[in-house]
Amino acid sequence: MGAAKRLCGGEAMQTASPVREEIRRLLEAVEPPRVALVEQRIASPPALGDVRAAVREALEEVELPKGSVAIGVGSRGVARIAEIVAALVEALKEAGAEPFIVPAMGSHGASTAGGQAEVLAHLGVSEERVGCPVRATMETVEVGRTPSGVPVYMDRLASEADAVVVVNRIKPHTAFRGAVESGPSKMLAIGLGKQRGAHAIHAAGWENIHRTIPEAARVAVGAGKVAFALATLENADEEPCRVVALPAERLIEAETPLLKEAKRNLPRLPFDELDVLVVDEIGKNISGDGADPNVTGRYPTPYASGGPKVGRMVFLDLTEETGGNANGVGLSDVITSRLERRMDRSATYMNALTSTVPDTVKTPMVMETDREAIAAALLMCAGVEPAEARLVRIRNTLSLRRMWVSEALLGQAEPGLRVLEDPRPMRFDAAGNLL
Repeated sequence: MGAAKRLCGGEAMQTASPVREEIRRLLEAVEPPRVALVEQRIASPPALGDVRAAVREALEEVELPKGSVAIGVGSRGVARIAEIVAALVEALKEAGAEPFIVPAMGSHGASTAGGQAEVLAHLGVSEERVGCPVRATMETVEVGRTPSGVPVYMDRLASEADAVVVVNRIKPHTAFRGAVESGPSKMLAIGLGKQRGAHAIHAAGWENIHRTIPEAARVAVGAGKVAFALATLENADEEPCRVVALPAERLIEAETPLLKEAKRNLPRLPFDELDVLVVDEIGKNISGDGADPNVTGRYPTPYASGGPKVGRMVFLDLTEETGGNANGVGLSDVITSRLERRMDRSATYMNALTSTVPDTVKTPMVMETDREAIAAALLMCAGVEPAEARLVRIRNTLSLRRMWVSEALLGQAEPGLRVLEDPRPMRFDAAGNLL
């Protein structure tokens, strides 16, 4: 039997080699379309010139607590987050408080205290940068239940503080639509609840989450520790354009109109239909789903929609900040072996177990190089000649001011698209990776 196994294994390996060579030859024959570097003009609010001054002005609208204050900070790549938190810490200290940072990111950071502290450090939120200690734990306490019976949890260290403040960006969620989506309410309901709390909210059903999050946020506020939330809005260039302090007692009502404003600021691709979308990098610091579905049009649940219709999508790499968490990878059709090697499956799978959405972590087709991955996507666009494909390449879903677009799209773009470099062949290095 052992000999049979060895024989079968040997035969499989012998068979795999010529098939792989055939795939390589097949993909080498695919000629990607010529692409032009373009820039889209996006009407967007100007960035804040003085973040510290903007924070201090916003804080005039709320009463600053005294005593120990836990500041919840999440894992998203919020623009200039270290400066924002440092200005908040400074103001709290002047008011007589003793602030400290707690990670408010659900199960991110591989669902460990050290991992969550490391995520904050990656984002620049460290004691040296913001002026107060970072204290991380995965321990939680139940602070109440929603009207439908969903338990609401809070970081133990935050629950033991005299007051709690959360800092978060307001933006559209990637998997549902509601009066509040991604922002302070979600951070109270999910982020501060750690893995246990995040799973409880998601397990109540994605069809209910637009109600569960505000209900859970009200429970968290009702526990009596939440003082206020400091919310930021960003413009199309990923820069903070507004900072608002939201009193705890009016959190949901105050956050709702800000979400509408954030949706107006959200940058989008200037095309309704694409054959291939190539994304250079994905990561949790960019979007909860690696690449923002509001941009790609690929959503992990049926409870959100919008964006372009994309035939095939390619992800090339992970960001450093994501720490190997490749959640969202399953929304693509092809990835590179480089991305697969950098993927921390435990951290990635924990994300799916917590959110109850397995599709985002399924492994798509894996190709050795950027060129092979793009060629494979082009080859799988039925009825489309590769050289004539409608292809867009972006750095990530936060960076949409400039992009590479194929010749077939130049005549279809919305007004305001300026060509910076004329169409030319896509350039790859000797290893087959994009330059």
